[in-house]
Amino acid sequence: MIFERQPATRQPTLFLWLYALASAGGAVAYVPFLTILLPVRVAAMVGDDRVHWLAYMTFFGAVAASISGVLFGWLSDRSHRRRPWVVGGLAGTLLLMLYVPLAQTPLALLSLIVAWQVALNMMLAPLAAWAADHVPPGQLGTLGGLLSFSPALGAAAGALVTIPGLAGPDGRLALVAVLVAACVLPALLFARPVQDPRAIFPEASPDCPGGYLRVDAGAMWLARFLVQISEAALFAYLYFYFRTIDPDRDAASIARLFGLVLGLAVPLALLVGRWADRHRRPILPLVGSAMVTGLALLAMAGSATPEQATASYMLFGLSTTIFLSLHSAQTFRVLRRPETRGRDLGLFNLTNTAPSLIMPWLTVAIVPEFGFSGLFLLLAALAFGAGLILLAVTQRIRGA
Repeated sequence: MIFERQPATRQPTLFLWLYALASAGGAVAYVPFLTILLPVRVAAMVGDDRVHWLAYMTFFGAVAASISGVLFGWLSDRSHRRRPWVVGGLAGTLLLMLYVPLAQTPLALLSLIVAWQVALNMMLAPLAAWAADHVPPGQLGTLGGLLSFSPALGAAAGALVTIPGLAGPDGRLALVAVLVAACVLPALLFARPVQDPRAIFPEASPDCPGGYLRVDAGAMWLARFLVQISEAALFAYLYFYFRTIDPDRDAASIARLFGLVLGLAVPLALLVGRWADRHRRPILPLVGSAMVTGLALLAMAGSATPEQATASYMLFGLSTTIFLSLHSAQTFRVLRRPETRGRDLGLFNLTNTAPSLIMPWLTVAIVPEFGFSGLFLLLAALAFGAGLILLAVTQRIRGA
């Protein structure tokens, strides 16, 4: 995994698919664990105090993920190797997940979650930089479309491991560990990117001066951050939103809707990503999907029936999944310094973790006074802002 300047040689389709599967391994690790298995274990351990302890674990886990993402991205830069860090992170992630049943107190479980987040990001940060080292700009749209498998497989893993009678609480953790290994190991063993030592991606050019690169990277960071706040809010409070519209709606129907949306987003993201590659318009789909996200949130704010709420959420889920998947790949366009690429991607990862620190306080401040409609109006403004930010820089980002 020796890295180089942004490559120009096209990578084989097998490499893209194996890389996307490995990236999905991260979602398979944290979606079932953090959304289902951990809350159930905390509730069984502390009873009525479960909300507070789960909040502590979420907060400190997010802090650990934020710091370790930057740290291990930087370390993989300094070592000029990605694969050893991915291997070490994978091993730590699996072992710590299997150690969870040994935590008998909430404080011990919290400590284990923090260590698990460190190991997970030891795997994910260098893995993200690996793609940036080798995938050329002309294939980033396709890669972004493939990355839409991550949330879909994460949701599918959650549904699989919670099938009644399949496994007990400890067995479910072991099953998740097996699924994560099955996703990540094929890339480590069989993915062989084409090396292109001649490729040069200049740090400045007449149509894109160095100062603009910093502006464009900042715009990409801020746009994703704004959309991620909306995604995090809906991820955490989707059940409560639907219950305000339809008090009889159960959790199973909402889970099915969530999985359906993620599944439908995969082919759409692939089509949009390939369109972006063919037409050399990598940023335009991001602008469009951010704007659609804003419209969907406005529709959710005004929904008065379960049917309206469902249709509006489906539009929201499709547009945000497309945006976040394609954005993950197109970010590579503004990271022109290979010697700091892992660190910089770690900084971009803050757009995934920081919203989890902000969103609960935002929701508590708005929903009791203005309801979910007030929250969605604010989130719509953030989504529209993300689209306008990207629209302002779309002609400067290479190939836009």
